[in-house]
Parts: sequence; C-alpha cells; structure tokens
Amino acid sequence: MNAVKLITWNVNGIRARESELLKLLEDEKPDVAMVQETKATREQLPDTLHGLMALPAYHGVWHGSAGYSGVGVLLRKDVFERPRDAHPPFDLETRVVEAHTKRAGEPITLVTMYVPNGGKDFDAKMKFLRALAEYPKSLVSSGGERAIIAGDLNVARADVDVHRSQRKPGLIGQRAEERELFEKCLSNGLVDVCRALAPDDKGLFTWWPYWRDSRNRNVGWRIDYVLATPPLAERAKEMRVMRDFGTSDHAPVVVVFDW
Repeated sequence: MNAVKLITWNVNGIRARESELLKLLEDEKPDVAMVQETKATREQLPDTLHGLMALPAYHGVWHGSAGYSGVGVLLRKDVFERPRDAHPPFDLETRVVEAHTKRAGEPITLVTMYVPNGGKDFDAKMKFLRALAEYPKSLVSSGGERAIIAGDLNVARADVDVHRSQRKPGLIGQRAEERELFEKCLSNGLVDVCRALAPDDKGLFTWWPYWRDSRNRNVGWRIDYVLATPPLAERAKEMRVMRDFGTSDHAPVVVVFDW
C-alpha cells in the first residue's frame, strides 16, 4: 500500500474526548495521528490510550502537563519503525514532540506542535514563533529531506484563512508580526500542504468559536496545519477537514500522501 494517511487534531482535552479519538482511529485508520492540547500527563491518559494493551496497532509518544498544553504522536507499527522522540530547545511547556522514525528504510521526522495562543502572554507566543521560524533548518538537517510539522499553530496565515466577519488585523492570531514569522518558517523549507491542495477554497477553516452556531455556519479560522518539506508535499494528493466530527472547537484535518 503506497498511501499514507495523516490526521492532526486539537482535542481540547483528551480525557473529555477519549471516545471520540478512539472512534476517529477506528473509522479512519490513520497511519499517523497527531493530537494537541491533551491537558494530561502520561499518567493521566485514559487506559485505552496508554499502556501495554492500549492501541496495539500503534507506537505512541506522549508529552503533556496536567490540565494544560500537551501533545502526542501515534504511528502505525506496520508502517513505521519504533520512533525515537525528541524535543526542540524552545519546547518549554510540553508543546512539541519530534518522532524520528523510518518507513521502508527511509528516515522521516514527524512533529506535532501546539503553538501558544498568546492571549495571556503575547510576548511568549512571539518568542515561540521566532524560534519556529528558524526551526525547519535544524529539522531538515537532522531528519534528511523528509519532515512534517502538523498541529495547532494558532496563526491564521492570511485573510483568506479567516471568515470575513472575523477579520480584525489587531486581533491575536491575525497580527502582521505573527504572519510574518509564519511565512519565514515556510520560506525556510516547508510547504503549507492544505492550502497547496485547495488554493481557492475560501471556506477552509479548522477552528470555530463555540457561540452563535459558528461551526454549522462555517464562521471560523484556519489555524491547524500540515506543513511538509517539498519532497513530501509534492506527494500529497488528498486533504479534507472533518468539520462534522467531534465536540472539540477544532476539527480533525486529514492529508493523504502517495508515498
């Protein structure tokens, strides 16, 4: 089988979304699943997600804090070798996991990431984004030409990534200085895969406020991404946002690569 399916999802609390994540894994059978904002330490994970008998088809790497932040990566054992996990120097709040693995002998680095929202500490967010802007250089040097960053990056890349009724240039997540650093990150060796596959989709959103029926009306933002190095990005053949799935304020994002 040549296709590799990747799903990224901000679960907004893995203990609250345990059954939904299990259903997502069962229904979609992704080869790679990345989750963010788990709000749980490894010890606090539900028994169905961590332990000797949990998720037998997957290698699991979990990195979290109690009630705050937290990320994880699941890799199918029949597709990927057991990963070695690592964390970049700017990961100070359990926000990043690097899974260094191989598929059919080819090395690849798969990174799940949860960028700070910035609402309580905008300076901390900007510090994180400045580090992220330079990060692809070291990522490619350590993992070869095959690397993917996926997750909640908490920046709407451009106006098209925000519903027209929500566009406010001074709002955190849309500020020019945030977008400038996001573009610098891309220019250092990554492709925005979802936008590359849907360049003209003005309704491509991944997060919606809980109020005013925003999700059903698709009044949202695109802040969840799959970024890939060019050799992998050119193999991406399918993308979709599962807007009708789950009770998180984010939807799972699915990308299929023709490997």
